[in-house]
Order: sequence, then structure tokens, then C-alpha cells
Amino acid sequence: MIEDSNTCDSDNYGEIADVQSSHDSRKITIDKVGIKDIRHPIRVKDRSEGEQHTVATFNMYVELPHDFKGTHMSRFVEILNQHEREISIKSFHDMLEEMGERLEAGTGRIEMSFPYFINKKAPITGVESLMDYQVSFNGEIEKGETSIELKVIVPVTSLCPCSKKISDYGAHNQRSHVTVTIRANRFIWIEELIEMVEKQASSELYGLLKRPDEKHVTEYAYNHPKFVEDMVRDVAATLNTDARVDTYIVESENFESIHNHSAYALIERDKVSETN
Repeated sequence: MIEDSNTCDSDNYGEIADVQSSHDSRKITIDKVGIKDIRHPIRVKDRSEGEQHTVATFNMYVELPHDFKGTHMSRFVEILNQHEREISIKSFHDMLEEMGERLEAGTGRIEMSFPYFINKKAPITGVESLMDYQVSFNGEIEKGETSIELKVIVPVTSLCPCSKKISDYGAHNQRSHVTVTIRANRFIWIEELIEMVEKQASSELYGLLKRPDEKHVTEYAYNHPKFVEDMVRDVAATLNTDARVDTYIVESENFESIHNHSAYALIERDKVSETN
């Protein structure tokens, strides 16, 4: 049987050849090499319950210098498993540093994406249900310095101001995805970012609504029309006032109900560079 050289690792195995560490003569650096789409159970901080168990999908990469033939793929998995299920901002920093050291890489990146669940109460009846949101931590290390981004995708309702204005009755509305990506200088709850977005939408979404709730949500959205431009500006205005946020990207995509295309807007800001 021939062993796949990309999955073997010669750590502490005596005379077994270390093919990956052998010299490569082509003198071409590889910007990213590693593993993708590996799933692993994690625990993340939950504002109401203390912690939440979920499953994350990881991508892990390092830069490969031009004179190395390959990288040791198994070390990525070892690093992930050594941290077991205690994945947090701190452990994310630790994983990045360990990845750089163990794989002898000057730069590296870890991407962790997972569903995050919040128990929400319907606005009138108070009936409870779970809403899921897609959350990502993206971390990089370069020359010993680490940086981490938090990304949250928040589904909301948007109702068209133009449609409301020109129609004798009714207005078209649609589900929208508002994506917020931040770099922070202090801890921010995932729930806080989600609430920042939902407060600026025509209406937030719920997993379960009774008839009185549905009436309220429909009328609330009608009274709070928002263009895609309004959505990103209002979320950006909130982030501008939050001293914990150093940089942000706010995106909104409206999946139009009367068009076969989406409406899209983006605002990006580096608050640190602007103050320097």
C-alpha cells in the first residue's frame, strides 16, 4: 500500500522518511496550504446560558516557504484536537500561535464557522422558539502578531419605502441577510451584534409566530420601511458609536420578492486608521 504523503507526519517516528520537509528546487512559495471543511464540536460563550454546544467547520492554512516540498497536514488536526471543545477568543489566539510554531510558518489563518442559536420570544404571545444565525471567527497570524474577526449573518425583513409610497395599499417586502464583520478591542457578545442589526431592520425574524404575533410583525414592518441603503447606514451608525469596535464591514443583501435579482449594499470602515 502506498501512503499519501500529504497526510503522514514523521514526528518522533525514528527512521521514517520526512518527505514534506525535504527540499524543493522550484523556488515558488505557496500562499496557503492546509485543510478545509473539517468539522469539530465546540463550546462558545452564550450570554443567557453561559455556554452553548455546537459544531463548527474549520479551514486551517499556513504559508509554505519556497524551499519546503510540503506541510504536515496531520498537525492541523492535532492542534484542533488538543484544544478539545474549549474554543473561545483566547483559545483561538493560542491555536494560531501554535499553528505558526508547529508548522514553522510565518503566516497562517484559521476560519471557524458554526450555527449559533438564540431562544426568542414572539412579540405579542411570548411563545418561545429557537432562531439560528451563522457565525464565523476568522483569525490570522503574521510575524507573531494575531488578529481575529467576528462575522455574523443576521436574517431580517425589509419593506420597500418606494413600494409603500406609490401603492394605494400594501408594499412588497423580502427577507434580507445583513452581514456584520468586526475587529474589536474588547469582548462583544454575539447576541449584541445580532441585536444591533435586528433593531435597524423593518422587522426581525422569529422561529414561531401565532396569529397575534404575525399581525404585529406585518404591521411593524409596514411602519418601518427600509431600503438596502438604509439598512447598512443605520447599522454602521450604531457601530460608529461603539468604542469596542475598531473596524467593521456591513453588508446587506435583499432577496427581492418582485425581481429576479438581489439588492446589495456595503459599508467598510477602519476607525483606528481614521483616528491616527
